Amino acid sequence: RLVDPLERTALKRGFYTIMAAQFFSSLADNALLIAAIALLLQLEGPAWLTPLLKFFFTVSYVLLAAFVGAFADSMPKGRVMFVTNTIKIAGCAMLFFHDLVAVPGIAPYWFVLVSYAVVGLGAAAYSPAKYGILTELLPPEQLVVANGWIEGLTVGSIVLGTVLGGVLIGAKVSAMLLAIDIPLIDTGIDTAPEAAITVIAVFYLVAALFNLAIPDTGARYRHQERHPVRLVVDFAHCFTTLWRDKLGQISLAVTTLFWGAGATLQFIVLKWAEQHLKLPLSQGAILQGVSAVGIALGAVLAARVIPLKKAVAVLPVGIAMGFFVMVLIGVSWMPLVYALLILVGALAGFFVVPMNALLQHRGHVLMSAGHSIAVQNFNENVSILVMLAIYALMIRLDLHINAIIVIFGAFVAAAMFLVMRWNAANHRADPHLDRLIGESKH
Repeated sequence: RLVDPLERTALKRGFYTIMAAQFFSSLADNALLIAAIALLLQLEGPAWLTPLLKFFFTVSYVLLAAFVGAFADSMPKGRVMFVTNTIKIAGCAMLFFHDLVAVPGIAPYWFVLVSYAVVGLGAAAYSPAKYGILTELLPPEQLVVANGWIEGLTVGSIVLGTVLGGVLIGAKVSAMLLAIDIPLIDTGIDTAPEAAITVIAVFYLVAALFNLAIPDTGARYRHQERHPVRLVVDFAHCFTTLWRDKLGQISLAVTTLFWGAGATLQFIVLKWAEQHLKLPLSQGAILQGVSAVGIALGAVLAARVIPLKKAVAVLPVGIAMGFFVMVLIGVSWMPLVYALLILVGALAGFFVVPMNALLQHRGHVLMSAGHSIAVQNFNENVSILVMLAIYALMIRLDLHINAIIVIFGAFVAAAMFLVMRWNAANHRADPHLDRLIGESKH
C-alpha cells in the first residue's frame, strides 16, 4: 500500500512541493541534453564528443563531492535547491553564446561542453539537498515509498524531457518557434537548438519558483567546516564509513553500477537507434523516453511491494537486466523494440529504488543527510565518468554498436552477480545483519 508520507498537511504539502521542483528541474536537464547534442551536430563536432557532454555534466559531481554535502547541510534544503537551480539557468544561458566566444585554435563546440558543465555544477550541488531532505522529512519506513515517488517522477521527467527535447529540435516545432517575432527586439535566436534552449530555460524558472516554496524542515546540523583540506578529510571519513558498513557497501555498489550503466545506456540507445533502426536524433530521443517509462513502472512497483527490510532481495533483477539489454541487437520490429526497452527500464527501476532507499537510510544513520548523499554522488558519478569515457573510446575506435551492446550487457550481469556473492558473504559473516535496517540515528 502506498503510505501517504504524510499524514500531516504541512508534511504532505512539503513533499509534493519537493516532487514538483525535482520534476521541472530534471525535465529541463534532460531536454537540454538533447538540445545540446543537436547544437553539437549543428557545429559539426565529431561523433565521439556526444557522450562527452554527459562526461562534462558529471565531472562536477566528482570534483566537488567533498564540498557539496557540507553546502547542502549549511542552510535549509529548499534554499540550497534554489541557489543551485539558478546555476543551472546560468549554464543554460551560456549555450546561446557559443558563436560569440572566439578563442584561436579552439572550436566553438568546446564552449557547448563547458556551458553544459556549468549546468552539471548546479546539478551536483542540487542533488544532496534533493535527496537529503527526504531523510529529514520522513521516517525510515517510508523512505522506499518516498524514493519510489521521487524516482518515478524523476523518470517521468526523463521521459517527457527527452521527448520534449526531441520535439523542440524537430523541423515543425522549431520552425514555429523561430517564426515568433517580438516587435523591436532582435532575440538573436536563429537555429532550432537555440529555440529549444529558450523554451527549456522557462522550465528551469518554474523549478526555481517551486524551490522557493519548499518548507524548512527545521533540521539543523553542526557547524559546517569551511576549510578545503578539512572538508576533504571529513569527506574521506564519510566515504570510508559508508563503504565499511556491510549494508551500505552493497547498496552503494549497486547504485554506483546502476547510474554508470544508465548514463551510458542513454547514448547507446541513441547510437543504436541511428545505426540499427535508421532513426534521426529527434526520434531516437523518444526511445530514451520509452525505456524511462519502464523505469517509472519498476520504481512504482518496487515502492508497493518491497519493504526496506527486504531491499537486498532485488539483486537478481540486475542480472536479468544485463541479459535483456543484449537482446536489443536482434530486434528491429518497433513494437518489440518498445516492449524490450520498457522491460529493461522496469527491471532497472525495480532494483534501484530499494537499494537507493537502503543507502539513504544507512547514510542518515551513520552521518548527516547531505554528507551521505555527497558520498553516494561521488561514487555514482565516478562510475558515469569511467563508463562514458570507455564508451567514447569505443566509438572513437569505430566499434560496431552491436558489439558495444553485448559488452555492456555482459558487464552489467557479471557485476551484479559479483555483488550478490559479496552480499551473501556479508550475511554469512553476520546472519543478523538485516537487524540494522530501520534503526534510528543515535
